[in-house]
Amino acid sequence: MVKHWGVVLVWMLVCGGVVSAQEGDAAKSKVELGSRTAKAGFQNEDEIRDKFNNWKTDADARAWLESMKHSVADVASVSAMKPHGEKADVEVTVKSKSGERVERISIKLVSSPNGFNQIDKRWLKTYAAMWKMPPDVAEALKLFVGETPPRESSRDKRRMYLNELDQKSQTAVVDFFTANKAEIVSDLLAGDGLHASDWMIVTYKGGDKPKWVIRSSADAIKFYSDGPVELTRSGNLKIGRITMQRKGGDNGRDTAKMLQFKINPVQLFDAK
Repeated sequence: MVKHWGVVLVWMLVCGGVVSAQEGDAAKSKVELGSRTAKAGFQNEDEIRDKFNNWKTDADARAWLESMKHSVADVASVSAMKPHGEKADVEVTVKSKSGERVERISIKLVSSPNGFNQIDKRWLKTYAAMWKMPPDVAEALKLFVGETPPRESSRDKRRMYLNELDQKSQTAVVDFFTANKAEIVSDLLAGDGLHASDWMIVTYKGGDKPKWVIRSSADAIKFYSDGPVELTRSGNLKIGRITMQRKGGDNGRDTAKMLQFKINPVQLFDAK
């Protein structure tokens, strides 16, 4: 009998090791995918910067300049560069007969019609200060990201989903984001200050040839703001066409508790 239980114990330990290894491999794969996605995004930014710098012979760059209300016939020079750590991924200085303008562009890359792209990610306390969150909203979101452990049973032992919170907390979160939607969406998509983006370019590389669309930040903000603020069936928050969720991943590091906002950039191709 003792021998039998010894065999069972060994079997359980082996299975546990296999499961742990599988979970570790899955987490590692997710990190590697994120790294490849980020690298592709940086390469896309470089490509668009270079296209602007070659504007005299690049048909796409000339079309973008026209979309930004520059008459190519009047343009004397174009110089594009990548600022560091700003909402605008590429800054384009255009000199023409009418003077000099700097166009700041946020750039998104997708390879699937249903692909999602992160537009902003920060610690909850940063957003709470930026948007002057009331204490009850901040406390609810601490449970959501896992800064505060679940008070009761949850689908995830690390945190609570918004639809698992009490009704009062759910209402407080929805009401706050509804009342401040215009400011919040503007901050998420365009940023603020000197390097706030004026334009958004989406690159779609899901076919034989890449496609681009360019829209003003004002139009992108209006488009992605459209729709109610509501909880999703999975327990995240939908702000118009923007999804707010816990970042997750990162092999369980604290950065998994950051708050993340995502959009489907491909939708901008159909924006009116």
